Amino acid sequence: MTTLSQDIKEKLSRLHILEKIIVLNIVVFALSIFLNLIGFNLLEWFSLPYILSEFFGRPWGIISYGFLHKSFGHLFFNMLVLYFVAQTFSNLFSPRLSLKIYSLGVIFGGLAFIIVAVLFPNLLQINGPLVGASAGVRACILFLCAYLPNKSVGFFTFRFPLKYLGIAMIVFDLPGLLSVNSGGTVAHIGGYLSGYFYAKQFHKGKDFGSFLDGFLNYFKSKKGLKTVYRKKKSSTMAGQNKKEFDNFTHQKQIDLILDKISKSGYESLTQAEKDFLFRAGKK
Repeated sequence: MTTLSQDIKEKLSRLHILEKIIVLNIVVFALSIFLNLIGFNLLEWFSLPYILSEFFGRPWGIISYGFLHKSFGHLFFNMLVLYFVAQTFSNLFSPRLSLKIYSLGVIFGGLAFIIVAVLFPNLLQINGPLVGASAGVRACILFLCAYLPNKSVGFFTFRFPLKYLGIAMIVFDLPGLLSVNSGGTVAHIGGYLSGYFYAKQFHKGKDFGSFLDGFLNYFKSKKGLKTVYRKKKSSTMAGQNKKEFDNFTHQKQIDLILDKISKSGYESLTQAEKDFLFRAGKK
C-alpha cells in the first residue's frame, strides 16, 4: 500500500514537463498568498524589476518572475492555455525541448521588458515590476505556429491553418502597448520572437536552446527530467520498411512519425523522416 506522498510523486512523475510547470506555478501562487499573510511579499523579491540597478541586485528575477502571478485570474488564464499547449507538445516533442522553448520564452520576455524600460522609459507605461508566465506560454504557441504553420486546427465548426492563430494572437496583443500593462505586452512580444526564432532554427536542424543543455544536465536528477536516448538511424521510416510506409495513408504516415517523436524525441528521427514531417506541415 502506497503512502499519500508516494502516490503524489508517482502521479507527478507521469506529467509532461509543461504540466509540471503548471503545478509549480500553482504551488508558488498558494505559497505567495500564505507568505503575504505573515508579512512577506514574495513578489517583491522574485519579480523582475524595471529599474536596471534593482535588476542587478536580484538577477534571478529574469527567471523567477515567470512563476509569479498577481491574481488568481492571471494565474488561471495562463495555466489553462499552457495546459492545452502541453497536450500538443507531449505528442510532438521531448520534455527537454519543451522546457527549453518555454524557458527561453520567459528569458526573452524578461530581456525585452528590461531593454524597453531602460532605453525608452517615457515611451510606454512601464512603472512596475514584471510577473507572469505569459511570455513562456506565448513562446510555446508561436513555436507550434511557426513549426507547423499549415497544420489545420479547428475552432468549433471553423478550420484554419495554425499560422493564423499566431498572427491573430500578435494582432490582438499589440494594442496592449498603449495600456497600463504595456510592460506585460512587451514581454509577450519577446516570447513571440523567441518561439518564432526557435522554430525557424529547428527547421534547419539547429537547436537554438542547446546552450541550456549543460545546465539541465546538472539539475536533471533533481528536476526529474527524463533522458531522451538517441536511436541509431536506419533506412526504415518510423519503424516500418519503406514499402509498408508508402502504403499507409498520408495521415497514418504522419501519426507513425509523431508516435516515434513522443517515444524517443525529435532527435531520433532520420533526415528522411524530418523532411517528410516538414513537408506535411506545409500542407
